[in-house]
Amino acid sequence: MALDPALLPDDVDALKRLIVGMAREAVQADTLIEKLRFELARLKRARFGASSEKLGERVEQLELAIEALETDAAERLSAAPVVAEAVEAARLRPARRALPEHLPRESVVHAGPCTCPACGGALRRIGEDVTESLDYVPGRFKVVRHVREAFACRACEQVMQAPAPHHAVPRGRAGPGLLAHIAVAKFDDHLPLYRQAEIYARDGVDLATSTLSGWLGATAASLRPLVDLLRREVIAGSAVLHGDDTPIPVLAPGSGKTRTGRLWTYVRDERPHGGARPPAAVFFASPDRRGERPLAHLVGFSGVLVADGYAGFNGLYEKARPGGPLTEAACWAHVRRKIFDVHAATGSALAAEALARIGALYGIERELHGKPPDARTHERQARAKPVAAALKVWAERSLTQLPGRSELAKALRYMLARWLALTRAFDDGRIALDNNAAERALRGVAVGRKNYLFAGSDLGAERAAVFYTLIETAKLNRLNPEVYLRDVLTRIADHPAKRLADLLPWNWTLAQPAAHAA
Repeated sequence: MALDPALLPDDVDALKRLIVGMAREAVQADTLIEKLRFELARLKRARFGASSEKLGERVEQLELAIEALETDAAERLSAAPVVAEAVEAARLRPARRALPEHLPRESVVHAGPCTCPACGGALRRIGEDVTESLDYVPGRFKVVRHVREAFACRACEQVMQAPAPHHAVPRGRAGPGLLAHIAVAKFDDHLPLYRQAEIYARDGVDLATSTLSGWLGATAASLRPLVDLLRREVIAGSAVLHGDDTPIPVLAPGSGKTRTGRLWTYVRDERPHGGARPPAAVFFASPDRRGERPLAHLVGFSGVLVADGYAGFNGLYEKARPGGPLTEAACWAHVRRKIFDVHAATGSALAAEALARIGALYGIERELHGKPPDARTHERQARAKPVAAALKVWAERSLTQLPGRSELAKALRYMLARWLALTRAFDDGRIALDNNAAERALRGVAVGRKNYLFAGSDLGAERAAVFYTLIETAKLNRLNPEVYLRDVLTRIADHPAKRLADLLPWNWTLAQPAAHAA
């Protein structure tokens, strides 16, 4: 969260204590990073001796832990610009290296005024300032030279110059294209930063993992206001949401071990019934799976929640919930999956018949895709509801023929226990039969989890939620997420706060050329 200057204490001593505290945190983080780097170097030397799978895994974990700690530190600094410079001075940083000479240069001239704004006199050129930033376009690097010509008034000698260009990363030299590429490569292509650094080095661009970490943390801080707005728009402005969560390992501070956190997603997708609201997927991170988490996430929502049978969602359907209870809609895909597992393991004829009956419901549903809610409701009541009623009678009769502890009996009881929530879709054409929309949104998290193993901290998990929110929502709106983020990062630094909604993926789509679409 950004540090509001209005909330800072006026007392000088209090400000000094705040700066010293932040500096102490930064020094402690640096100490831990140096300790991990030392252990990493030792393990790398050992690996060239007697190599083993466990040693290789430990090296990879250390790479990721260092990456997470450095990104956390960068995000904290970017979120507190008022005292960031003082904290920065307390840290020992290596000298900034020149950008590679072999890269092509592209100059952007920021023109000054034509006449002196003070007296209207003629201007003479007296020099220029050049700021270089490393940028990336698909497939290659380039250096952008921002040239700001300086002019002096012949009459009054006043010197003027175009303002310095805004950068998405304060005090950084990374262009918006490179920042977007790094974020999408990690959270959509599932490449940890140390692997990206190896790839860039092959192009003759040596970027330390610590540099990439700093850029990623600062990028997350600059995008957070947009993500907060997107979350509010989706939670408060939707009639039906799909909800689900998935585990994500989070590094426990100081222990070198991981604990299980969660990433939650809530998806709006009205395309199956031709709704007017654009699709979106918002993500939240939490250190646990307690029921209070979805209660907090959906505090502004009142409508239908399509979800699985997780007990932590039960508080959302109770009358005591602030704002009133949500309407529960259950997932037919979960029911089918449990029965399918039985059939795959045993070849049960009863399980095959259950699958065929559920398949008939999906066959009707495929014919209704894209039709308006009223038409879907009418067709479901006329065609699908009788099929579901016959399935219930068949399941109740089948339970009398099955051993009570059999897996198929458990699956059928699971279905009957949620029958009211499962059949709610037959009376409301806006509701989908299953929760696949949320499961699809979490698919990228599952793949990424295998590649980068864990989040470095709770802050790192929330940072992942920020990027997943923008990337997945961009993809749902048929945008190229890298093109979208590049443009947002170009504009967001000086974009008016009251017009931040212009940068939401569905509004951005309307404002940009069609060539930017995926």
